[in-house]
Amino acid sequence: MNLFDQVSEDIKKAMLARDKVRLEALRGVKKEFLEAKTAKGANGELSDDTATKILVKMVKQRKESASIYKENNRPELAENELAEAAVIEEYLPKQLSEEELTAELKAIIAEVGAEGPKDMGKMMGVATKKLAGKAEGKAISAKVKELLG
Repeated sequence: MNLFDQVSEDIKKAMLARDKVRLEALRGVKKEFLEAKTAKGANGELSDDTATKILVKMVKQRKESASIYKENNRPELAENELAEAAVIEEYLPKQLSEEELTAELKAIIAEVGAEGPKDMGKMMGVATKKLAGKAEGKAISAKVKELLG
């Protein structure tokens, strides 16, 4: 079952369970998926890679919104955003641990032939493609700087 079908099925389950937070988050995901499916050049198809990119973007948006709400002293709104982010994260691949991320990046460094900070751009291009959905961009960037520095 692809991600689109899984989300549609889970919306039904959330409705039956009367789980408002889960239902709201999944409806938002389905909306984004439908927009991607009907976008120009999509041919009505949504690959799991594209779906994963959408999910990563949505989680990032929710976390950024939560931090803004916290800064503005609105903890109840921040909690809701974080709860929705947690629901969306369930559909992402398992996140890499610190050690796994380091090992993956060392392999990519060897593959690309990066030698120092000047190769950062080349490294980031390959690393973000290979590790999409498995690690956050900030974490990848920080680890690449550390390894190349």
